[in-house]
Amino acid sequence: MVYDFLLDTYDTERLKTLSIWSQFTDGDMEFRPAPLIRTPHEQMVHQCMSEHNWMVNMLGIDVGAPAVPAKETRLDFLRHYADVSQKRLTLLRQKPDEWFQQVTKFFAVDRTRSWILLRRLTHSAHHRAQLTVYLRLLGKQLYSTYGPTADTGGLPANKAKVIYRYASIEELLDAEARGGKFPELPGRGGVSPTERP
Repeated sequence: MVYDFLLDTYDTERLKTLSIWSQFTDGDMEFRPAPLIRTPHEQMVHQCMSEHNWMVNMLGIDVGAPAVPAKETRLDFLRHYADVSQKRLTLLRQKPDEWFQQVTKFFAVDRTRSWILLRRLTHSAHHRAQLTVYLRLLGKQLYSTYGPTADTGGLPANKAKVIYRYASIEELLDAEARGGKFPELPGRGGVSPTERP
């Protein structure tokens, strides 16, 4: 199908979002870097509420689940988002190409469903990137999201590694229920983090 690439991307983005969330501890959930900035807890609420509203109201994808978990703990957010996003993916995979090409409302403007889904992916990536800044401010190392980080060896030109914290959502949920898994990271070494020599 023409739009499988969007659904495959949504599938991988689910793991990326959950991986970033999993790097916070329970004690980090109310960390507020500045007065007008959301806490990790508030970011998780926003992700769940926003994606729920877009899926239900703009795309007509309703999995019959509440937007947020009944208990708003870190582990409950991980389990809830993993569950509802998998159900959404299953429903999206049942849609024909014509469905993605149909125009619907995106707030006050008309857009195709494929456009709305793509915008949903970028919206989620935007908030996930904000959370990586929080992790840095908390003094935590960063595992890969799309490629190497300073903690996985720096730049690709320096043969830096891509090191994901988890290979799958199932592995993530299992490990997080037992306290988490922290693969060793090599660090940057003496290599400059910039791309210029």
